Amino acid sequence: MGERTANVHDGDIGTTLTSLAATLHGRWDMTPDQSYTARLLHGKEDKLLSKLAEEASEVIMACKDDDHDHIRYEAADLVYHLLVTLERYGVTLDELAGELNARMR
Repeated sequence: MGERTANVHDGDIGTTLTSLAATLHGRWDMTPDQSYTARLLHGKEDKLLSKLAEEASEVIMACKDDDHDHIRYEAADLVYHLLVTLERYGVTLDELAGELNARMR
């Protein structure tokens, strides 16, 4: 478990995800020694996929502990690694939104 984030305030999820996705996309231009995200994008597939599984497990464990702040913290890690995974495999946020929207009908 990482260190808890202090002074967290509510934000706009759409704006945050769009901004984060754009930042992640820009990491393709960096070398792995310049950025953790670049290491995940350029590195071995199994490294990224194992991080995704690890973060999902940590969300589950935080939920089992019924620890609100820890759930939020681990969920942020999971969303970050999911967005890196989507970026690596060329799935855009608009495509993801379309998939989710199609399921709401």
